[in-house]
Amino acid sequence: MKKRAIIIVIDSMGIGAMPDCEDFGDIKECNTLRNVCAFNHGLNVPNLSSLGLGNIQDFEGIDKTTSPLGQYGTLEEKSKGKDTTTGHWEIAGLVSEKPFSTFPNGFPKELIDKFVAKTNCGGVLANRPASGTAIIEELNEEHHRTKYPIVYTSADSVFQIAVDTDMIPLETLYKWCKIARHLLDEGGYNTARVIARPYKIIDGKPTRISKDRRDYSMKPPKATVLDKVKNAGAKVIGIGKIEDIFSKAGITHAIHTGSNREGLELTIKALEGNLDLEKIKYEGVNITDDSKEIIFTNLVDTDMLFGHRNNAEGYGKAIEEIDVYLTQILPLIGEDDLLIITADHGCDPTVPGTDHTREKVPVLYYSKGIEPKDLGVTIGFDSIANRISDWLF
Repeated sequence: MKKRAIIIVIDSMGIGAMPDCEDFGDIKECNTLRNVCAFNHGLNVPNLSSLGLGNIQDFEGIDKTTSPLGQYGTLEEKSKGKDTTTGHWEIAGLVSEKPFSTFPNGFPKELIDKFVAKTNCGGVLANRPASGTAIIEELNEEHHRTKYPIVYTSADSVFQIAVDTDMIPLETLYKWCKIARHLLDEGGYNTARVIARPYKIIDGKPTRISKDRRDYSMKPPKATVLDKVKNAGAKVIGIGKIEDIFSKAGITHAIHTGSNREGLELTIKALEGNLDLEKIKYEGVNITDDSKEIIFTNLVDTDMLFGHRNNAEGYGKAIEEIDVYLTQILPLIGEDDLLIITADHGCDPTVPGTDHTREKVPVLYYSKGIEPKDLGVTIGFDSIANRISDWLF
């Protein structure tokens, strides 16, 4: 008998402002899912509805059900943050008491000078908070003229580097990101992620290449439920940017994705046992316990393509696409499987700004034969890690 926990994170699908949202620069009206539903005059998500999503709150067009298939509730974050790293770490059981550093005025000159010296890149452009799509359009010509990388941040704790990879090789971009990661760690800057933002000129327009994005996260300071499973000799399969978020800690197998569709199809392959695990296994990993397994998938399009770009219509369509794939996923979930669908923060495309929003998140649990239940409000995304640990051990 193999017991599996399958975690699907719909990136940034928050469901309402946290009580302390204003401390993070957000307004109390932020509610990513509710506002996306309202903007689109409802969403067609029968599978999410059947699991109980519509019972959590009043979401326009998401039906309530008197006979939910699963358990459903709301999670409030304990960690001090509203970013991908903080949210995912807490889902895996690691609460971040200290917020990551942010850089509203750009990065310190001392850090940039070291970065330029170590990379031999000659200089950097921007060094300020910016929207990623806007900054590459604004500075593309200067980037081509100088060959300097575009370095920028946001309201989150991120050091982002954008280059046209038809001019600067992708391998060079990754190398520069690793140098930045080392400098941030060495200097004690407490920065969550360095993000490689490759782009190309497509039809005359600078266009980011999602499949080649890489995140270089801080290493988790403590063990998570992923480590617990890996240390037991069992498989932890990361799909999407999971391995980047955890800096490979607690992961045994990993594969990057270029879209939600690819991530969902790979998740289905993993559930069916058709994923080529030997091809994506980390070197030196030795699986000795086949009685338990975690499949951990991040679906980033909602956040990256639509939340940050204030595209509420696209956001809604992305959720509907996920729901279509659930038609294939749900029949693959047996009595020994626990499916968990949740989010890591908000990114409300209908409120001012393009940054993440400090929000509560939904949680849906499903297993064949599970007792339907309204879980109400739970303090802590880490309740998911506790549930997984109880399920597998």
